[in-house]
Amino acid sequence: MRTAVVYVHGLWVGGWETAWLRARVARVIGGESHAFDYRSVSGTIDDHAAGLARFLTSLHADTLHLVAHSLGGIVILECFERHLRQAPLPPGRAVFLGTPVRGSEAAQRLARFRFGTALLGRAAREVLLAPRAYRWTADRDLGVIAGDLAVGFGRLMGKLPQPSDGTVMVGETDLPGAKQRLVMPVSHTGLVLSATVARQVAVFLRDGRFENGPAA
Repeated sequence: MRTAVVYVHGLWVGGWETAWLRARVARVIGGESHAFDYRSVSGTIDDHAAGLARFLTSLHADTLHLVAHSLGGIVILECFERHLRQAPLPPGRAVFLGTPVRGSEAAQRLARFRFGTALLGRAAREVLLAPRAYRWTADRDLGVIAGDLAVGFGRLMGKLPQPSDGTVMVGETDLPGAKQRLVMPVSHTGLVLSATVARQVAVFLRDGRFENGPAA
């Protein structure tokens, strides 16, 4: 039985930053790991979603889990909504880390600067500047982890009005349809570097529930 875990990175990175997370999750659940890389600043959100769909359907696995950080979670959402409704995947679970499914106050502030819209890129502008009514409808359990340690890029745009991980506000990660939601004392970057977060990700992928976590 082959288990695969696919990681989808966020804005301005390339998946390399998930190396520790992947190694820690693998120690708990085993299996093979893949980092799906996409050019987050160029291309549309549908370009990235279509590329992910092609990547996922090319894998030969009996169990297929998904883990996403920040914008990567929206790529997964768009992938399932637009491209995988008629293409069933192997069973598995998913975890989103700091994904701003309700738009991003920090991105909206950045876009007010002349250089800001270019820095964000087209895909992020499409999904972060105007909130969308996302709902998780894929046939797999989803866990959501948000951070509330307000240290990060978003603070450069000014103090955010609600608890946040420094870039994404906790309320911006609230996704209807998720099975369980957890708030942890980590920053936006810390979501992919924290050993404690990695443990929670692994436990959810393995058991379908966070370790000692509340229900959504």
